[in-house]
Amino acid sequence: MKLVTKKLLLAAAISGLLAGCDSGGITIAPETVDNSVDNSTGGGDGGSVVDNPCASYEKAGSVKQGEFNSETGNCTYNAAFVDSGNPLTVDLVIPALENGAHLFEGSLFVGNNYDDDTTMAAAGIAEGGDGAQLTVQAGATVAFPDSTKFMVVNRGSQLVAVGTAQDPITFTSLSDVEGTVGPEDVQQWGGMVINGFGITNKCAYDAEMEASECHVLAEGAAGKDQSNYGGDNNGDSSGHMEYVRVKHTGAEVANGDELNGITFSSVGSGTIVKNLQVYSTYDDGIEMFGGAVSFENYLAMYVRDDSIDIDEGWSGSITNALVIQSETDGNHCIESDGIGSYKDTTDYTALITAGLNSRPVIDGLTCIISAQSEGTHDPGAGWRFREGIFPMITNSMVIGSFAADENGAEGSNYCLRVDSTQTAEALASGDATIASNIFACADKTKGEQIGGVDLVDWAAGHNVFADVPADAALNPTATADTGLQLLEGPLSVFSIDTASMMVNDAAVGISPIERAYLGALSAGDSDWTAGWTYGLHEDSRAQALWFEQQ
Repeated sequence: MKLVTKKLLLAAAISGLLAGCDSGGITIAPETVDNSVDNSTGGGDGGSVVDNPCASYEKAGSVKQGEFNSETGNCTYNAAFVDSGNPLTVDLVIPALENGAHLFEGSLFVGNNYDDDTTMAAAGIAEGGDGAQLTVQAGATVAFPDSTKFMVVNRGSQLVAVGTAQDPITFTSLSDVEGTVGPEDVQQWGGMVINGFGITNKCAYDAEMEASECHVLAEGAAGKDQSNYGGDNNGDSSGHMEYVRVKHTGAEVANGDELNGITFSSVGSGTIVKNLQVYSTYDDGIEMFGGAVSFENYLAMYVRDDSIDIDEGWSGSITNALVIQSETDGNHCIESDGIGSYKDTTDYTALITAGLNSRPVIDGLTCIISAQSEGTHDPGAGWRFREGIFPMITNSMVIGSFAADENGAEGSNYCLRVDSTQTAEALASGDATIASNIFACADKTKGEQIGGVDLVDWAAGHNVFADVPADAALNPTATADTGLQLLEGPLSVFSIDTASMMVNDAAVGISPIERAYLGALSAGDSDWTAGWTYGLHEDSRAQALWFEQQ
């Protein structure tokens, strides 16, 4: 939806009086007083009549609005509008612009941060919706100038960014807006942090799963950039994100953290996340620290560290996810920990019995990994489970055979790794599940035995492993190799019908569990990536996929 520009005469003597508000307006007071400001019109602090489509808000009798550049179509917001030390504490709507982007010179912090129960309670912040709400309209682009700036949604506040397949919402860098960024460039801005009131096993809980003084420092927390997360409400809502793209992130910020595409810190299941893409990130794509937020339709491309990172008791789900590593970079498709600040000398029996360890449910994941030897962080690999995690992973594929394994058969480019006694015991007992998956890597597995059986032998009873040579590529597409047939289509990302799949010159012998196909996408089903993603389809990318068939 595009906002229509109107003219508003705002007299300095009556700056609190509003004349006319359309659907792009901002409701400042979330209770009974309407202090909304029409974002599609001018005014600002000067009272002159100016065509100005930039976002604006009123606070303490003063109206603040972005500066519009009619030549570029961009709106610019300085640190006096919002910054880490000047957070947004009233509701704000960022409209879609006809041709431009919203450029923030400072960081974009939504809501005040609190690090003790008393102050938070006095402010009336107890759950998502109690604080400021940032709404970003479909088709809007929000950009930041450099690697010191990032975005935080604090506890109690919400981000409502609901795009469409035709008009996705983009969070990116100024260099991207200006067209000077390379397709795999990273560290162009910091990234996004969303903090919630969900459960994290870094806090202590009683028998009723209630906690007090749960205020864990979030990533990027230092000085004015500090933010905290945690609580005891796994049903909390931090807002709604749909058809959202986050690009060129991962810079090191004040305290030395390397921010992810999006960090979900104790974000609750009341938060809706559907059709989300992260593209070209220095650190992880998405990382969940506790909470129970779930994802549907997730695309990660050119993530230099882990495309999916799990820790501190996250208990949400991911349904339909496509991970594509760079040809020369990327660490894990999944790296996961069950317990935050894990120590081998600590007995975690009570914590695990209480269900406070990570228990992710992932269904319909396709990982196309690069078996490279020296990426930014570590060699390319598939799934790693450690530190007491209880995963349930089904109907998925890890494919690391499009290129030869640069390390040979020494084990670092594995498809599946288990590094936890607690996880191995859970897999043996059925409290965790890895089933109906296909693995195609030269290094099949690494790590713990399961019930006294080598991991590869245990996993082969519930999954399928391709025999991939250590010194040569094995193309898994339908037209390239008769012995390994898993993917089809010109992009080579769509799963073949399971009945027609071949591994080691034979039918795969497994069937999808409560699902029509294995992996993220099927040519026989609707393509949930079409129309809104960047970097995948020919009509919206700067380079071809390194493995697609010509």
